[in-house]
Amino acid sequence: MATGSSVIPKVKVYGVPYSICTSRVLTCLMEKQVDYDLQIIDIAKTQDHKKPEFLAMQPFGVIPVLQDKDIQVFESRAIIRYIARKHEGHGTPLYGTSEKDRAMVEQWLEVEAQSYNPAIAPAVWHLVHAPLFGQQGDPAIAAASLQKLEKVLDVYEGVLSKSKYLAGEFFSLADLSHLPFTHYLINHAGKGEIYDKRPYVKAWWTSISTRPTWKKHLSNAFPGRKFP
Repeated sequence: MATGSSVIPKVKVYGVPYSICTSRVLTCLMEKQVDYDLQIIDIAKTQDHKKPEFLAMQPFGVIPVLQDKDIQVFESRAIIRYIARKHEGHGTPLYGTSEKDRAMVEQWLEVEAQSYNPAIAPAVWHLVHAPLFGQQGDPAIAAASLQKLEKVLDVYEGVLSKSKYLAGEFFSLADLSHLPFTHYLINHAGKGEIYDKRPYVKAWWTSISTRPTWKKHLSNAFPGRKFP
């Protein structure tokens, strides 16, 4: 699977398109107009991520991995930083246009990783992914997770009342990094009300989730399904 034509040589991504972390990387590549080949690593049936050839690339056995000629990178946030820096003059300027912009993007990438992700991840696992892996989700853990997320979103509401996006008036790597988990919580777990009741958060989500790159990624990851 690959994006549309591009003047930038293809890179290889090892993962699956419906994976949260792989989604982060593939969307970043599309924003930067970098063509890619997606090498499927089945994490369910054949458990390719536990095989020696994959562990040689990623010793923790977690997708995705990016292969760019002789450079190999794992951990999705490290990958998207690498992509955005390497292709800074191509595609969407995901770090903005100034040192201040870059600092704010890095700040909010850390917020996503350290505050947003820990709050939302348990809810998505117990409401969506656990059943897919033959496990029983725990509603109590999901509820506690959503309570934590509500507090994080209260902070976001204040920030987004002052700027259209998290790092300022431009769509950035920080906004992009929120897309996969939020998509699963809203469109698969049906918990969109916690975003809808916060008007600035709702407007932000509508703006980032309707970007053509994200819509294209969803059509690749979930063929035949339509999302708002």
